[in-house]
Amino acid sequence: MLRRSRRSRAPLAVGALALALASPGTAEVVSGICPDGSMFIVQSQASIPCRAAKLVDPHDLPPLHPEYLPRPYGWEQFNREQDPNNPYNLVDTVRPDAPQPVPPETAGPAPMPPAPPVAPPPVATAPPPGPGAGPGLALGLTAQELRDLALIVELMQTHAPATVARDANGNRTEVRVAHSPAFQERVLGALAARGGAAVGTVVLFEARTTGTDAFHGNLTFVQGHVAFHPDANDPAQMGLLAGSFGDLAPEQNVLGYAVLPASVDPARSLDIYWNDLRVTATLRP
Repeated sequence: MLRRSRRSRAPLAVGALALALASPGTAEVVSGICPDGSMFIVQSQASIPCRAAKLVDPHDLPPLHPEYLPRPYGWEQFNREQDPNNPYNLVDTVRPDAPQPVPPETAGPAPMPPAPPVAPPPVATAPPPGPGAGPGLALGLTAQELRDLALIVELMQTHAPATVARDANGNRTEVRVAHSPAFQERVLGALAARGGAAVGTVVLFEARTTGTDAFHGNLTFVQGHVAFHPDANDPAQMGLLAGSFGDLAPEQNVLGYAVLPASVDPARSLDIYWNDLRVTATLRP
């Protein structure tokens, strides 16, 4: 009887492994980029860790450039999605003819068209805020009260300065933040009347520019381990009292409020971010 030695079996095992890896269809490798700029290499499309991923050949994946400075998560994610150097956006400029993924929602039969909106019955509401104001709580503020609130924000800068400023092209844009206990009580009362939480720190903010600029309410408040980026579309987190988000004209101000978590103490120091600009302030010294 012939006996095969261990040395003679080893080349056969290595050769079989190489043949299995080289055989088509034995394994699928899917690589691509997620909207936040992260990259993935998985074994099937079902394992892709994000929606709207862009599939890219592994050899075409752009290099990663990790950030080293800590930033609030809300602003960091927004900035990554808008960054033209984000690999998710960059891959389209390198390969404009690359096929785009089909969102899962489009698979299967076409959805039924939505029913036309039905206007709710008229109800008695408080007068709207200033002209062009966006979503916010119905606080019933008069024009004089709006002017008083804007004056409070301005005067508080001498007592508790909290101004984030940007100078560009000879223009200056300022975003000011202030705390008013009386206004906070009014906002929390309106939230309680809606059945919402009646706790939290409420701050006023005002944006104005000497030239032309844009303001979209992208504010982030950081105190200790808490980083809060209020949602401008949720009146329980952020709302406008006068003006509107978007482009600012000279001498046109935007006045609004933000409801911070109850753990945020205005008597302690906190960081306020507008875009990538920051100021450290104590709103109630």
